[in-house]
Amino acid sequence: MRKNWLAAVLVMTFVLTPVLAVAAQDTIGIVRNLEGYGTVTRGGQVFPAAKGTKLQVDDTLMTGPNGSMGIVLRDNSTLSIGPRSSLVVRSFLFAPAEGKLGLLVRLSKGTMVYLSGLIGKLAPESARFETPVASIGIRGTRFAVKLDE
Repeated sequence: MRKNWLAAVLVMTFVLTPVLAVAAQDTIGIVRNLEGYGTVTRGGQVFPAAKGTKLQVDDTLMTGPNGSMGIVLRDNSTLSIGPRSSLVVRSFLFAPAEGKLGLLVRLSKGTMVYLSGLIGKLAPESARFETPVASIGIRGTRFAVKLDE
């Protein structure tokens, strides 16, 4: 019976490890803090944001009239959005051992502050930010953007 249990544990380990690795790679960051009301929209489904919410590429982050949200990406970049803001991380690629780095963020309304992580430091040309009126390329480690309605 003990051998059967050990065999079952080994089989489950080999079966689940690749699944968990893929799931971990799908997570690009987390919500670090939230004040007021904020949401995450994923695949057409809207749910309330909360501290610790795992984020994926193409998630839309929105804050209410008194809301603010701080997120940390896997490369230690931080993004903070203020009240009445809407932001989407369009792409995130962080595989430094393979030389694959990239970040594309679109802010469609509101305010945002960015503090670069490893992508912005190792390959600043690979980090881009878009707004409805301009594109921003990174040449430093931090900046702020405010879009008027």
